[in-house]
Amino acid sequence: MRQFISALILTFFSVLSVNAQPLKLPPMEVDAMTALKASPRHGEWVKYDAGQGDKVDAWVVYPERSDKAPVVILIHEIFGLTDWARATADQLAAEGFLVVAPDFLSGKGEGGAGTASFKGDDVRTAIRNLDPAELKRRLDAAAAWATSQSAGGKKYGVVGFCWGGGVAFNWAIQQPELGASVVYYGVSPKTETLSTIKAPVLGLYGGDDARVTTTVPPTQEEMKRLAKRYDVKIYDGAGHAFLRQQNGMNGANLKAATDGWATTVAFLKETLAGKTK
Repeated sequence: MRQFISALILTFFSVLSVNAQPLKLPPMEVDAMTALKASPRHGEWVKYDAGQGDKVDAWVVYPERSDKAPVVILIHEIFGLTDWARATADQLAAEGFLVVAPDFLSGKGEGGAGTASFKGDDVRTAIRNLDPAELKRRLDAAAAWATSQSAGGKKYGVVGFCWGGGVAFNWAIQQPELGASVVYYGVSPKTETLSTIKAPVLGLYGGDDARVTTTVPPTQEEMKRLAKRYDVKIYDGAGHAFLRQQNGMNGANLKAATDGWATTVAFLKETLAGKTK
């Protein structure tokens, strides 16, 4: 019953947001740099300490508000921390969140560089070779850094895309302090690992993305059995990466992106709402 009520609340706020004034979407990939240059929000590169001598580069965007903001960690796709990922972080900050987008290839490139130092398929190979324990350590450190900033509140969530969507789901398994996890078209974890999840999870998937979407039903069944919140939307006709490729799949991607983004913002505002001091 509690899950049903939560889903009703999320649906209400999603519909309210769309009906009142359609939310501005993150840009498509081709328009990302233009959007970043035109943004009125303050974005900056930081380097935070992730322990064990590890320093991580991250793009941070601050919302325009006078009080402390809930924190969202953004996990990039398998292509690394691209301009599109940074522009998406910026648009999420427009909704009132302090957003931190770490470059998980920090220190992995030539001379200790990150994503920008990789060419072609090398970036995907490097992402696939990342150590899961290091990923968790870097995510935990990103949350600790952000929530210690004067502009950041104590509640934090995560949004991940593609490869990052899978990482976002896994972090919910690993981090009991996480307040919310949003999974955009990421492969689900093994069902036997789900019992430790405390955060509510939102999953947004393309109907024409069978590699990912076929992993959803077993996860739904197990999360229901465990009485854990897992809100799922599967968009008919939409493909993988529909938020970045909004002009694809004969309009289905744009429809999915529009509803998915409104649902994301409503979900994060619901789950991370309250005192942020």
